[in-house]
Amino acid sequence: MLTAADVMTTDVISVAPETPVCDVAKLMYTRRISGVPVIDREKRVIGIVSEGDLIRHAAILGEQHRSWWAAAFTSKSALAHDYIKTHGHIAGEVMTSDVITVAATVSLAEIAKILEQHRIKRVPVIEDGKLVGIVTRGNLLQALATANVVKPASVDDRAIRVRLVAELETQRWAHLLNKNIVVRDGIVHLGGVVETEEERHALRLAAENVPGVKRVKDHTRTRPLFRLG
Repeated sequence: MLTAADVMTTDVISVAPETPVCDVAKLMYTRRISGVPVIDREKRVIGIVSEGDLIRHAAILGEQHRSWWAAAFTSKSALAHDYIKTHGHIAGEVMTSDVITVAATVSLAEIAKILEQHRIKRVPVIEDGKLVGIVTRGNLLQALATANVVKPASVDDRAIRVRLVAELETQRWAHLLNKNIVVRDGIVHLGGVVETEEERHALRLAAENVPGVKRVKDHTRTRPLFRLG
């Protein structure tokens, strides 16, 4: 049975609660991600800022007022909370604080069920109360596309993935958040986005150099790096 530990991205981009909203938006845009966990100094997840949280912001939409009948049936506390989220200046004010998390041992089948039921795109992975990774819909699709999801990963396969991820985490060019890595029967399946052919070549070379790897299959795609004008 595949678990979160088999596919999660460990190089997680996160922000502090005091991070300005404009910086969060720029980070999500330049790194091409749809949400970022908000963590405290102990790396505990206290919230998450998604595209939906930012799109509702008054800085984008301008002042939006509820209809009189909707406001009449909404508590003053809820109205104040809504105002904070749409007018806040920092991540801690606009984030969604009710965050669904999973342990590294949770199966991919259960994670898929969670994403579907709650209509979310990602779920942080927690160990000992701290953020250790994140599983996105892209991670699940990569696992589905490259492996039989009912077949458990062997100890050797997990060891290969751990070594490869550890190596890539030390490389500034790797952009691990945009990568999906699945290892099955000694074969490394590389997915996600690369920015250059050099990055693709280096990624493949890093995988080939891990002891125990029999073959590397490249499923990555090239997409130009977005730049703010």
